Amino acid sequence: MTLIKSISGIRGTIGGFQGDNLTPIDAVKYAAAYGTWVKNQREKTDYKVVVGRDARISGEMIQQLVMNTLVGLGIHVVDLDLSTTPTVEVAVTMEHADGGIILTASHNPKQWNALKLLNHKGEFLDAAAGQEILDLAEGDSISFSEVDALGKITTNDAYIDLHIDEILDLPLVNVNAIKEAKFKVVVDGVNSTGGIAVPLLLEALGVHPVKLFCEPTGHFPHNPEPLKEHLGDLMEKVVSERADFGIVVDPDVDRLAFVDENGEMFGEEYTLVAVADYVLQNTPGNTVSNMSSSRALRDVTQKHNGTYTASAVGEVNVVNLMKETNAIIGGEGNGGIIYPELHYGRDSLVGIALFLSFLADQNDSVSNLRKKYPAYYMSKKKIQLTPQLDVDGILIEMKNKYISEEINTIDGIKIDFAENWVHLRKSNTEPIIRIYTEALSQETADALADRFINEIKTIANL
Repeated sequence: MTLIKSISGIRGTIGGFQGDNLTPIDAVKYAAAYGTWVKNQREKTDYKVVVGRDARISGEMIQQLVMNTLVGLGIHVVDLDLSTTPTVEVAVTMEHADGGIILTASHNPKQWNALKLLNHKGEFLDAAAGQEILDLAEGDSISFSEVDALGKITTNDAYIDLHIDEILDLPLVNVNAIKEAKFKVVVDGVNSTGGIAVPLLLEALGVHPVKLFCEPTGHFPHNPEPLKEHLGDLMEKVVSERADFGIVVDPDVDRLAFVDENGEMFGEEYTLVAVADYVLQNTPGNTVSNMSSSRALRDVTQKHNGTYTASAVGEVNVVNLMKETNAIIGGEGNGGIIYPELHYGRDSLVGIALFLSFLADQNDSVSNLRKKYPAYYMSKKKIQLTPQLDVDGILIEMKNKYISEEINTIDGIKIDFAENWVHLRKSNTEPIIRIYTEALSQETADALADRFINEIKTIANL
């Protein structure tokens, strides 16, 4: 059982002891710290925070605790109930709110939940703000409101529809072309809120959705991380339905992956690559992804005479670098699309609409579209952390061992070889070391990852 307190939010497993897991007491503690931080940002008489959740079994319990803690601080709450992470982000700005909280543990299994924290722009907090909240949670400066100054909860279940309306109004979303194409698409909503939002979007675009695991029960039918090894049912369904392709999202709908008409993975890394290709064809500019993402985005960006830049891992780092470089499209190779024309946050819904527009424009199959991009292959593996493991020391030894190669240490250590690369870093959300590699064949990428896992185990005496 685990509780991870980081600048990117509070994430843990449900049950167990306070301070070791995400218990009701911990939920109240960190919601109170966040609410106090919100009030410290600006001197006002009224404060407003938007709260939404994915369909996890623990979600309703945690949401009630969080919302009523904010009420106790004199903060008004806009309750979106079942929603998506990008929808809450959009709602913060539309409500002119002071912040937002999404109750979701993203791709983690059902025993996990988390408080994802947003600022008044609907964007994830930076490191300084995150540290302030952690400090407030451990201090004694939280003061609750007296009875006449309590906040109120207002329910608003319209924001998924409003979010979709905003997407349909984007200039690059070609609604007419999509409707004329008469696409048939299988949707794996992993029994969370993607099962609500994605079919609604597809229907608004004139696409026929075939629903798979779209009941928002929170009982995930497979590991909710949208990777090939978890998506056998979707692959089979696409073929049996003779669909144009398949869509899968994670429980809070900020990661997006496709399956082609043959039941083969399009490649989660290529979600961003394809969408960026479409955006850059129509609006040339710069791009950003994190340093664990494929080189393919760099190649596509340069093809359109733009500049590609890599950030540290983490959505807030990608967003900050996108703003610095005036990037018009960016995101993360795990299927996260950030399109600033709508908002600065990973958004599967806008990614789906842009991908459908591209597919309608190309008048080609998804498998043929994939063949147009550079053939890179990635391996994503991990090593479980133990209290005895000196991760920082291990990374320093690895850096010294490969000092003659091109090294980047802004986030763990990335070693760039001529035809492949490896990135080693501690996860912000799980007690693991991630080992990402990319090469010109899957066999080479896997072998490179295994080689570095063995080297780490040798250094750590595992």
